Amino acid sequence: MPVPLEVEVTEGDLDRAFKNLKKRMAFEGIFKELKRRRYYEKPSEEKKRKKEEAERRRMKKIRRFETQTKQRRFVAKPSGRGGSLQDE
Repeated sequence: MPVPLEVEVTEGDLDRAFKNLKKRMAFEGIFKELKRRRYYEKPSEEKKRKKEEAERRRMKKIRRFETQTKQRRFVAKPSGRGGSLQDE
C-alpha cells in the first residue's frame, strides 16, 4: 500500500510547504503518471513507450559509466604498497 506524501508546515509558511509537496510529487513521478493516465493508452502504445523508456535508461547508464571511467583515468591512484621502506 502506498505511503501518503506528507509535508510539514512550519510557522504557517504554506508557500514553502506547497513547493516542497510539488517537489516530492515530481520526484515520485506522480505528475508524469497523472499526465499519462489522462487518455487511454492502447496496449501496443504502452509496449512501445515502455521499450523507449528502457532504451533511454540504458543509454543514460552507458553515458554515466563513460563519464565515470574518463574521470577515473585522470585521478592519481594510491600505490597501496605500503610506501618505501628505509633501512634502520
